[in-house]
Amino acid sequence: MTSPAASTRPVLPGQVNPPEFALSDLLPGAIKGVDVVALPVLPADGDGAVLLGPGAAELADELGIDLVGIAEVHGLTGATAEVAVVPVPGGSPANPDLQLVVLVGVGAATTTDLRRAGAALARATRDRAAVATSIPTVHLDADDAVEAFVVGTMLGAFVFHWRSQGPEHTPVRRVVLAGPTVSADRSVLERAVALGGAGWRSRLLATVPSNLKNPAWLAEQASDLAAVAGLDVDVWDEQRLAAEGFGGILAVGAASATPPRLIRLDYTPGGISARAAKKLPLVVLVGKGITFDTGGLSIKPSASMGSMKRDMTGGAVVLATMAALADVDCPVRVVGLVAAAENAISGSALRPGDVITHWGGRTTEVGNTDAEGRLVLADALAYAVAKLDPAVVVDVATLTGAVKVALGQQVGGLFANDDTLADALAGAGERAGEPLWRFPLYAGYEDKLASKIADASNDPGGAGAITAALFLQHFVGDVPWAHLDIASVGDVEKEWHEWTVGPSGFGARLLLTWLGRPDPVAGVGDQPS
Repeated sequence: MTSPAASTRPVLPGQVNPPEFALSDLLPGAIKGVDVVALPVLPADGDGAVLLGPGAAELADELGIDLVGIAEVHGLTGATAEVAVVPVPGGSPANPDLQLVVLVGVGAATTTDLRRAGAALARATRDRAAVATSIPTVHLDADDAVEAFVVGTMLGAFVFHWRSQGPEHTPVRRVVLAGPTVSADRSVLERAVALGGAGWRSRLLATVPSNLKNPAWLAEQASDLAAVAGLDVDVWDEQRLAAEGFGGILAVGAASATPPRLIRLDYTPGGISARAAKKLPLVVLVGKGITFDTGGLSIKPSASMGSMKRDMTGGAVVLATMAALADVDCPVRVVGLVAAAENAISGSALRPGDVITHWGGRTTEVGNTDAEGRLVLADALAYAVAKLDPAVVVDVATLTGAVKVALGQQVGGLFANDDTLADALAGAGERAGEPLWRFPLYAGYEDKLASKIADASNDPGGAGAITAALFLQHFVGDVPWAHLDIASVGDVEKEWHEWTVGPSGFGARLLLTWLGRPDPVAGVGDQPS
């Protein structure tokens, strides 16, 4: 059995670590020291009984019980994420520590099914020490099955708390993926843990309360992540932002007691020379980092303000993605930029009617101080295109309420000026379980951006998600670019498979799935839409 895969490093007093994972070629019932054995349940083949996955027959013989019969008594059909818990008083001959057998439905055992089954197992084994489980590989190869199951288990176990007596529940501490059908390649497990860990980290950063989380704190987290992940880091403070002309970031952060920051992280693939690295394509990721959003003087109603600690989810996604690039063997250079500010209210607040000058000189008339995300993103996008010579730019932001109206809360919005890039991101989102729906960059709405005194207004009205994307498009020129508006999926209102209640951290898994491909930018720029 291999040693456990490394889990996310603690960064906060209230953080609870995700489970650790290990591989074993033994069947799950033969693994000593676990207090739970989990077995997959598949739908019946024809009119017969449900099918149990690897290790079930051996465990049933050892315990002297009819596990198939128990599954049917519990009404299990094999549908995805069904769960039945079977107590095992006195353990088993092979493992006296065994206390429970958990039967988990895996449906057709697709990537979605296994991710959801992993999340169901995580909920069923809260507060437990260790679980051993087999994974069916009916329609997937073992590597894909492990990735989906591990990611689902990690994210279904997510916990964050600030309770004086500790969390209400803790994740199962250790998960052993057992059986001869499980991939023996440790790198597969490490990649899966990296993907799940990025989702966990982006969710964690978005969940931290804003009395602790401000732009300077976010920059400190970036520096800590850079030290662990081997990234270069650079941070602009308010003086440097002013000296270099980042007018949008400064204007949005002007009212806060905690001044804004621009955070830059640089990743270069390992094992190559500096000369060779310079020849690699550069991808720039830009994240909106509004650490709390009151709406400014265009103040939000109280019902809309309660979740605004997560308005820096785009920035959290960029930080989490950057920290895991080496773990997924990303083959290109990547720069992550997080435009961080707190949109507050005071005597120095940005006002409706103000005109701001962005990095590079383009001007914006402020019609609504609650349309602040595009103002900070504009600076970072203009800087990235002019100074970094990127092959591709992707920004991520909880940007508009309009995208939530259009898509509900399970699908993110995608805009792109390049069909190949759009297809790559949509495909990565589908595989990762973070689906996207592409919207048009409809030029007919350009006139809505018009201002009588500046280059554009930030409050065009109507078709809000599209006009926000059109606003940003002016800052990227002809560079292949995609804009992910994740305001639709920024919050989770009830537990739903791998999504736990609270900020979602949506986006890190899909970006890593894309950037972990052998050539993520192949064909991008050849056929702009």
